[in-house]
Amino acid sequence: MPFQHRRPRKFCSRSGSGVTIAHHSIFSGFGLDMQTIKVSTAMRERLLRAARKVMTNAYAPFSSFRVGAAILTSKGQVFVGCNVENSSYGMTNCAERTAIFSAIAKGGPELEIRAVAVANDHGVPCSPCGACRQVIYEFGPHAIVFYEGKKGPKQSLITDLLPEGFRLK
Repeated sequence: MPFQHRRPRKFCSRSGSGVTIAHHSIFSGFGLDMQTIKVSTAMRERLLRAARKVMTNAYAPFSSFRVGAAILTSKGQVFVGCNVENSSYGMTNCAERTAIFSAIAKGGPELEIRAVAVANDHGVPCSPCGACRQVIYEFGPHAIVFYEGKKGPKQSLITDLLPEGFRLK
C-alpha cells in the first residue's frame, strides 16, 4: 500500500472493523460538543483504492513521485485528485487539494469533507502537507485522514494533524 509525497508526521493507530475517531475538545465546557466521525472499513478501503488508482494519472516529471487522494463528502460522494507538478515548483498542486478543488468545481462551495485517503507510488510514509491540511480543515474540520505511516497504514483526525487550523466563517 504505497503513500507519501511529503514529510512523515505523528500518527494515530486505526481501530478494528470500522473507523471511529472521537475528537475530545477542551472547549466542551463552552458548548462545543465532542464530534465523532464514523467511516466503515469498506469505505476506507474504497477511498484508498481510488487514491491508488488516480495516482497513476499524476504529472510528476520532476520528482517522479506520484500521489493520489480521494475525499469522501458528507453526501457520500467520492472525489479524486493527483499531484500536478510544474516547472515553477511553487505552482505545483498536491493530490489532496486537487481532489477538494474538483469537488467544489462539481458541487459548489458548500463542500463538507468526512474523510481523505492519500497514496503514493513509493510505499513510503505520507501525510498531507501543511497547505493541504489547512484546506482539508476548511472544508472538513472533523475529517479523518488515512495515509501511510512509518509502520504501516495510519489514520488521524485533521485536528491532530493541524491542531491550530482556522476558518474565517
